[in-house]
Amino acid sequence: MTTEQVKQVQQSKQIKTQAFTDQKPGTSGLRKKVTQFQQTGYLENFVQAVFNTIAPCAGKKLVLGGDGRFYNREAIQVIIRMAVANGFTHILVGQGGILSTPAASCVIRKNQACGGIILSASHNPGGPDEDFGIKFNGENGGPAPEKLTEAIFQQTLSMEQYLSIDANDVELDQLGTVQIAECKIDIIDPVNDYANLMESMFDFTAMKHLLAQGDFRLCFDAMHAVNGPYAKEILEKRLGAPAGSVINGVPLTDFGGGHPDPNLVHAHELVALLYGDDPFDFGAASDGDGDRNMVLGKQFYINPCDSLAILTANADLIPAYAEGIAGVARSMPTSRAVDRVAKAMNIPCYETPTGWKFFGNLLDAGKITLCGEESFGTGSDHIREKDGLWAVLFWLNLIAVKKQPVSEIVKNHWLQYGRDYFTRHDYEAVDSDNAHEMISQLKAKIADLPGQVFAGVKITSADDFQYIDPVDKSKTTEQGVRLYLDNGGRIVFRLSGTGTQGATLRVYLDCYQQDPALLAQETQQALSELIQVAETVAGIKQFTGREKPDVIT
Repeated sequence: MTTEQVKQVQQSKQIKTQAFTDQKPGTSGLRKKVTQFQQTGYLENFVQAVFNTIAPCAGKKLVLGGDGRFYNREAIQVIIRMAVANGFTHILVGQGGILSTPAASCVIRKNQACGGIILSASHNPGGPDEDFGIKFNGENGGPAPEKLTEAIFQQTLSMEQYLSIDANDVELDQLGTVQIAECKIDIIDPVNDYANLMESMFDFTAMKHLLAQGDFRLCFDAMHAVNGPYAKEILEKRLGAPAGSVINGVPLTDFGGGHPDPNLVHAHELVALLYGDDPFDFGAASDGDGDRNMVLGKQFYINPCDSLAILTANADLIPAYAEGIAGVARSMPTSRAVDRVAKAMNIPCYETPTGWKFFGNLLDAGKITLCGEESFGTGSDHIREKDGLWAVLFWLNLIAVKKQPVSEIVKNHWLQYGRDYFTRHDYEAVDSDNAHEMISQLKAKIADLPGQVFAGVKITSADDFQYIDPVDKSKTTEQGVRLYLDNGGRIVFRLSGTGTQGATLRVYLDCYQQDPALLAQETQQALSELIQVAETVAGIKQFTGREKPDVIT
């Protein structure tokens, strides 16, 4: 496409609207049903609130894209017109409206944009009756901090008008430049910058050799989500994996009717290949917007908590981290496996609330290099988001250098550091009042729980996690009820902020084991005492009405 003037352009116009009271961003932006976003003014109000908060927008550069889910293209056209009306002079849009969350962070940082709008509801289902989401990432490429998201929310409560402009829709499927009024809009290759960044960080030569031998089989399940094009470019084209190594590689508006959450339940096609009669050597999957990962070995599952710990312990084998790492951080519900590695390496380890934005300050301040969370998210200081393909490439690089299968790498790690058994029990779409009542009752018991014995296990301490940011000293409270037990175990109760209906109760259970004879237990069995304690203390069945969790990871 050659540079052209889009016709039918008029001056910015003010459009009257009415405020909505339910536009408070959660741990990663605003997520609601598509039908809510399709209400007159709903999307526009939130976008205008973002622009008002980061104003003045005149002369600034904005990055825009999403995970390709239903309503992605329509929303992009709305946002382009509003961005022009608000004074932006340069907008970078992923071709086809596609831009993975890690790639968006990369593009923001490379182009020194003031920030970006990412359209995604991450691992939530997509389609006309499913979920949509929007979030703003700042100039560092990371999710807006709480101070900014709260300011955006306050703007939404008093919204009376938004700015837009009359203009034709921009052709999203062809690379090139379009001019609307004073704004240049570049439709960019959504993959190239990110793929180049990955190639600069990892030993692609070693990985190419691993794949060229012919006896190492891998499969990457993109789950019909955004990472399909990225995985094909990097794994198949640049590293030489056989064509077809990437399955479900075409992004679809409804993710093929699946649930784009990379876990053992939803990535069933991949799991069958790794656990079948003729299992593959390596498998991986990513979620809707490409920031989460699941990594599997031959008939072997890598818990995300262990993954962070193992990547930290072996970081010096990766070119990008060969000179060492400054520190590491984990979200509070994540097991303490990485803490043990950090102690042995004599580097700092930070415990933060759930939400990638809390890692941003630590990364910007140079206090950490690697970070991760139990919900299949891992990343580093190369961008300011969790990064699914980065984690996959990290593991491939380790396998290529160590010349060991996944299971051997993990088991050797356990022998050296011990094993933190970990599981997460999710109770989805629980009655919201019941879920909040359960948490309220737990909080009321905190002071009295230490010293009590449940299912033969004594509670040694209990609290409601709060965090003081070591960089800006901001305080975040009520992040989850924690119980510590005398058998080395820990239980965390928390309500998730990523669902769109009801409440999602998450119960996290972990317990340390260093006896070499007890490192190969089945996880749920190893944690059976803790599971019983959690039920007895909180009354999960009573409040949720469920006999068992909806998802166990």
